[in-house]
Amino acid sequence: MKCKIVGLLLLIGSSSTAQDAIRNTGNMQIHTGGAMTGFGNFSNTSTAVLLNNGSLYVKGTLTNDQVSMAAGTGALYLNGTSAQSVTGSAFFRTYNLNTDNAAGITLNNDLRITGTHTFTNGLIATSVTPNYLVYEAGSSHTGSADSRHVTGWVKKIGTTDFIFPVGDNTYERTAAISNLSASSEINCHYYTPTQNIFNLQSPIVHVKANEYWQIDRISGGTVQITLNWDHSKVAMDNELISDITVAYNTGGNWTDAVGSASGNVTTTGTVVSNSVNTFGAFTIGYKAFPVPVKLFSFTGERMSGVTLLHWITENEQNTDRFEVQRSYMATSAFVTVGSVGGRNSGSRELYDFSDPSTFQGIAYYRLKTIDKDGGFSYSRIIAVMENDINNQRFIVLNPVRTAITVFNKTIEEGPFDYALYNAAGQLILKGTVNMGSNGSAVLPLPSQTAGGLYILEISNRNVKFKQKILVQ
Repeated sequence: MKCKIVGLLLLIGSSSTAQDAIRNTGNMQIHTGGAMTGFGNFSNTSTAVLLNNGSLYVKGTLTNDQVSMAAGTGALYLNGTSAQSVTGSAFFRTYNLNTDNAAGITLNNDLRITGTHTFTNGLIATSVTPNYLVYEAGSSHTGSADSRHVTGWVKKIGTTDFIFPVGDNTYERTAAISNLSASSEINCHYYTPTQNIFNLQSPIVHVKANEYWQIDRISGGTVQITLNWDHSKVAMDNELISDITVAYNTGGNWTDAVGSASGNVTTTGTVVSNSVNTFGAFTIGYKAFPVPVKLFSFTGERMSGVTLLHWITENEQNTDRFEVQRSYMATSAFVTVGSVGGRNSGSRELYDFSDPSTFQGIAYYRLKTIDKDGGFSYSRIIAVMENDINNQRFIVLNPVRTAITVFNKTIEEGPFDYALYNAAGQLILKGTVNMGSNGSAVLPLPSQTAGGLYILEISNRNVKFKQKILVQ
């Protein structure tokens, strides 16, 4: 059913319903206690006057062409079950607003609030024109969350502190203004990822690369900007709190707005700027490079045909996973044999991984630490030796300090070639030594040999021997 109102309609302490649409071309007043519910589309023409002091429920398209609409003292409910839009040639003004549509609402026209906006359900998008969800002087909002916020432009007018209920289709990522020096008109939109991240002005050395807020002042004075992070939603860099600031883009460069931060980079926190008089793109800036993940140790051992790897980390932030890589050449041809997810607790963590692959000789392993933003780094390379190549032909005293002592338990005697490699497969020492059956030899180490794990090889035409050596 369609209903066209051409005269004067007064609703006082009563309700009116329709099943399809209503078009107001006259004078429509909803008085306190009155309600108009059940409409699909609602249209308010350019010749009409609408004054809502009660409740107006619209489930479809809301169209307004009335210029300078009064806010009234009532509430507008947008509570459809399929996607809704607000359109027309003039903005729609309401005192209170309740948005309750899981399918979403699109503003193809400004929607202005002078009282309280209650987010009940669903996202609000704005057109690329752009159009705005406008909070006039003295207005506020409540109930915004990840599933109910504005994915486009929000405008705030007035002198009061305000939190912009903005975000993307997944998370609400608010920004706030406070301590306004004058009545101001300020717009805000949330974006990902951050643009021009390498254009920096000292003391900024790095900015948060995965999100920023466009905050534009149309008129007014200075304000303080408050940004926030939530590591569970958008990964936060592993920074010292004292090095976190607010950065704004001016002249093409990210510049320090002199922020003061509090919180924990592993969970949540905020950073508040000094008063700013320059507006545009804002994000979280850093006055020092992110603290890298500390890999305290990475060790391996071969037991019963299985390689057991262990590593300990600290300060994990933004770590997506650790890839375990193996090679039989030490310097090339590494392949990924497994993956372990990062825990990002910020505390010291112990990880274990088992590789049941069989091999003869020595296998080399390394860790590839991959961040959630795609960055990665490699650990040092460690060597693991299969026990069956150590067949007691030689006995090597272990660990060693300044020299390697070798006892020959074979029936072979004469010259033997020897070579010492570090864990990365680099040759450290080589030579030839004469040994008799049941004899011994001392192989001096170079004075600059660093402590760590090495591989000793001893061979002649009949014998080939390898063993791990720990230099202390």
